[in-house]
Amino acid sequence: MATKILIPTPLRSYTAKQDVVEAEGATVGELLANMTAQYTDLRKHLYNSEGKLRNFVNIYVNDDDIRYLEKEQTPVSSEDTVSIIPSVAGGRKA
Repeated sequence: MATKILIPTPLRSYTAKQDVVEAEGATVGELLANMTAQYTDLRKHLYNSEGKLRNFVNIYVNDDDIRYLEKEQTPVSSEDTVSIIPSVAGGRKA
């Protein structure tokens, strides 16, 4: 069965304006690869030219950051929810 992936607002234009997409995969890496195969324009926003996840892209399985789990080898199931959370920085002093 497919796993749900939550798409943040800035990336929805690359998923036909969907806030949730589904993809197949046993690990986060497989899931993201299958998702970006379907939504090809999304790939360049998630991965750098070496094929590694960009530093400002955070991936969570349920409430757990994959950087503290098994990174892209983190297992997923159809009961899990994967969230893509872009880092937010900048602003000005008040």
